[in-house]
Amino acid sequence: MVNVMNTRSSHAEDARHIAQHEERAPDASIAHGEQRVVTETSAPTTKHAQRLVVKHRGAVVESIPDPPINKTRRRIVWASITGFLATCFLMFLRFFLPRAIFEPSSVVRIGFLGDYGLGVDEKYKMSNRIWVEKSADRLFVIYARCTHLGCTPDWKPSENKFKCPCHGSGYDIEGINFEGPAPRPMDRAHVELDPEGQIVVDTSRLYKWPKGDRDEFNDPGAYIPL
Repeated sequence: MVNVMNTRSSHAEDARHIAQHEERAPDASIAHGEQRVVTETSAPTTKHAQRLVVKHRGAVVESIPDPPINKTRRRIVWASITGFLATCFLMFLRFFLPRAIFEPSSVVRIGFLGDYGLGVDEKYKMSNRIWVEKSADRLFVIYARCTHLGCTPDWKPSENKFKCPCHGSGYDIEGINFEGPAPRPMDRAHVELDPEGQIVVDTSRLYKWPKGDRDEFNDPGAYIPL
């Protein structure tokens, strides 16, 4: 009886030693030649926590994903670059386009003879750069350009003359120069009546009175007789 109890006691003690040995034994994966070490680091001075996993035949480093990147600045930069390149391209294309200055037509209808009274009419000075003048025996059109340097004179009704604001040239009511540096009278535009009786003015055809030369103001087309 004593032997049986000793045997059982010995078996229980052996079982206890085996259990303690198993608790201290390494992981089964280590028994088969594998190594698995997990190290977690979280230093306050680092930007992102990292976890290092070392496995058999190599190491894998896993990182916590970075926060989403703000793409607004990148979009602004690309938009600026695109706009700059587009502007340069349009400037390049501009060289292939004609550089034309659009001016009003040189031929204009200004109404009928009965629409004008005696004296100077400035209705078309701003739009067509002409004065329409009607006297007792004729109607003619003065081209509003100073013969000195090409400025546009002003009509002074109180002084009954044209006065250039640039250098002081003066012209009488018929556009004849009498003061200032203007070398000759102002030019007159071609004028005629169309079949309907309207006055047609053509500023591309001018009649002049050069200094010391023949007067063209009495040529056909320089006036309409009344």
